[in-house]
Amino acid sequence: MNWSFLKKATFTKASLSQKKFLGLLIAAAAALVFYSFVIVPLVEAKKKADQEIALNQRLLQKYSEVLQNRKSVEEGLERTAKLGEEIQKRLVPGETPQLGAANLQDRVKRLAEKNNIAIRSFRNLDPKEEGAFRRISVQIEFNPLSSMQSLAQFLFDLEHQDKEVRIGEIDLLVFNPRMPNTIQGSMVISGYMKGSKGKEKEKEKEKEKGREKP
Repeated sequence: MNWSFLKKATFTKASLSQKKFLGLLIAAAAALVFYSFVIVPLVEAKKKADQEIALNQRLLQKYSEVLQNRKSVEEGLERTAKLGEEIQKRLVPGETPQLGAANLQDRVKRLAEKNNIAIRSFRNLDPKEEGAFRRISVQIEFNPLSSMQSLAQFLFDLEHQDKEVRIGEIDLLVFNPRMPNTIQGSMVISGYMKGSKGKEKEKEKEKEKGREKP
């Protein structure tokens, strides 16, 4: 009996099994390498990309909300700026209460002359701080006059000029009971100018603008 043939067949079968095992081992190693260096990085990259996309979507949503509110905010700021300009125009000019009172006196004199009212005296009253503004007041005494219409027009012109001027106390006296149309008296006239708080705010704004400049 030829035993050599059996030995050769057994050896061949063993070699094929080893080769098959080795091939499976190599395939498994290749699959592991592929999974470790290809699949895992791809999964991590996709996860990171999904996180970045979600973050960008949130940022875009916030930016969209800002853009939607920007117009209303800008309109509000524009209205506030225009209101501030209008208020500034209505204030009596002057850096100090004395200059403000002098400007107020000058306006009162011009309107008095326009309405044929002779002012006998002026007296500056103490200024008063009212929030961001300062109220300055002058007390005037006028000579007897015989026209109530002139006085009424004078009061109207005072309160309807381009500056914010108000009339406070009015004390009228009939000069002669036999001539009730002839009256004299005094009144307190007040105007408004920038107060110390308003000036401090302006200085702070100027400082902020200076810091923003490169």
